[in-house]
Amino acid sequence: MDSQFTIVIADDHPLFRGALYQAVHMAISDAQLLEADSIDSLAQLLAAHAEVDLLLLDLKMPGANGFEGLVHLRGQYPDLPIVVVSASEDPAIITQVLRLGALGFIPKSSPLQQLVTALNAVIAGDTWLPEGISLQSEYEDGPDLASKLASLTPQQYKVLVMLRDGSLNKQIAWELNVSEATIKAHITAIFRKLGVKNRTQAVIALQQMDIKDD
Repeated sequence: MDSQFTIVIADDHPLFRGALYQAVHMAISDAQLLEADSIDSLAQLLAAHAEVDLLLLDLKMPGANGFEGLVHLRGQYPDLPIVVVSASEDPAIITQVLRLGALGFIPKSSPLQQLVTALNAVIAGDTWLPEGISLQSEYEDGPDLASKLASLTPQQYKVLVMLRDGSLNKQIAWELNVSEATIKAHITAIFRKLGVKNRTQAVIALQQMDIKDD
C-alpha cells in the first residue's frame, strides 16, 4: 500500500478510535493517522490538512446530528472519500448513508479482522457493506434534499443549525460576530437554496437528516 496515505478517524469514543487505529495500521502499516472527537474538531483538522485520503466518520459524534454531518462534509469536501462507522446496523440507515455519498458502512460490532478487510476494500476504491445486509428503497427524497443542504456555505449551515436549536437572529448574530442584517441575508439564501418559505420548513428539512433512535 501507498505509504503516503492520510486517514482521519472521527469518533468520540476513545476505545473505538483505538480499535480503528489498530485496524488501519494492520491494513496500511505506515499510514498517517489523524483523530477527531467532534464535528468541530474534525472541521479544524480538515482545514489544516488538505490531502486526506480517507475519513472514517461516526454518525453520532458530537455535532454530527445523524446524517447532517455527512451531508455537510459531502458538500464542503466532495472529493473526500468517507466511510461511515456506526453502532447501528439498520439497513435503512445504511441505504441512506450510501445515497448521501459514503463509500461504505462499517458496523462498530465488526471484529478486528473484518475492520481490516473493510479498510482494504475501500482503500482499493471498492464500496464495502456488511455481509447479509439488504438495502432498502426508503428515503426517496434523500439525495435531492442532501444536495440542497450540501449547497449551503459553511456559514449558512451554521445559521441553519442554530435556527434548528431555537436561536433568535440576535443570538445568532452575536454568536457568529456579525450583524443581524447579515444573518437575515443568510436566512434568505438558505430558504432559496432549500426551496422553503419559512424557518419551520427549513428546520424540518434539516431534521430529516437526523437518525431516529429505536
